[in-house]
Amino acid sequence: MVDSTEDEEAMYVRRPAVLLTLAAIVLLGVTCVVVAATVRQLQPAEATTPVTATVEATPARDLPAVSSPAVGALFAEGAHYCTASVVHSEQGDVLLTAAHCIHDGEGGGYFTGLTFAPAYHDGIAPFGYWTVSDERVAAGWSSSSDPDLDVGFATAHQAGTTKTLESLVGANLLATGTAFEQPITLTGYPDDSDVPAVCQNTTSKQDTFQLRVDCAGFPTGTSGGPWVTQQNPKTRLGTVIGVIGGFESGGDDADTSYSSYFDTDVLALYRQTTART
Repeated sequence: MVDSTEDEEAMYVRRPAVLLTLAAIVLLGVTCVVVAATVRQLQPAEATTPVTATVEATPARDLPAVSSPAVGALFAEGAHYCTASVVHSEQGDVLLTAAHCIHDGEGGGYFTGLTFAPAYHDGIAPFGYWTVSDERVAAGWSSSSDPDLDVGFATAHQAGTTKTLESLVGANLLATGTAFEQPITLTGYPDDSDVPAVCQNTTSKQDTFQLRVDCAGFPTGTSGGPWVTQQNPKTRLGTVIGVIGGFESGGDDADTSYSSYFDTDVLALYRQTTART
C-alpha cells in the first residue's frame, strides 16, 4: 500500500512507495501463446510440469535467517521499493516480479536504472547489486494495466562477474496452469524494513485469473514477492506459481495478498525473455 493524497484515496496499490522518475518453464509440447494478443482465455491453462533446475543455492555467506537466497529487493535511486526472484533459465539470469514493479502500465513505460540485490538484509547485499535490463511485460499490461497480467520478467547482470546469478543463488522453477489451492511460502521486502517478511499459508481462488493468500505483514514494497510451492527446506528453493500483484496491485490490506494467475500468457512472456542465443 502507498500513502495516498485526498485525490488518490480510491487507488490502493502495493507498489513502489517512491514514484520513479525512471519512465518492464519452457516446456516441450506446449503451444506458445502470443503475448501481444489482447483476448483472454476463458479458463486457466492446462497444468504444466516445470523443468528441473540443476543448480542449487550456495549456502555460504551472510544470508537472511528465513528467506531464500534467490529472493531479493529491487532498488531505484538508492532505495528498495519492490521484490523480485530468480527463476530457472538456460541463461541463468532471469528475474520474475510484478509488471507494475518494472512498467508503469497504461500510458507509461519501462522503469530504468534498477538494480537487484539477492538475499538483501540489514543493509547488506551478500551477492552484490545486479543491473536489471531487458524488462518484459505483456501487451495487455502496457496498454491497459490489465490486473490479470501483472507479471513481468527481466534479466540481471553484474559488471566484472563471470558467474551467472543463478549459479550463485539458485533459482525457483516456474509453473503455469497449476491448482488454485496450494501451500506456499510467500516472501517480500516491506519498504519500511531491511529484512524480508516470510509467511506460509495455503492459496485460494479469487476469480478466474487471480489467486489470493492470507499472510500478515506484507505492505508496500512486497510487490513482486514470489509464491513458492514445494520449497526445499535446505536450499529454500521450489516452484513459483505467483507473485504479489494483480488485483489492487497486490491488495489494499497488508494481511491479504493477490497474484495474477500464471497461465499461458505468463509462459509466453517467459519464453520471450529466454529466447536468446
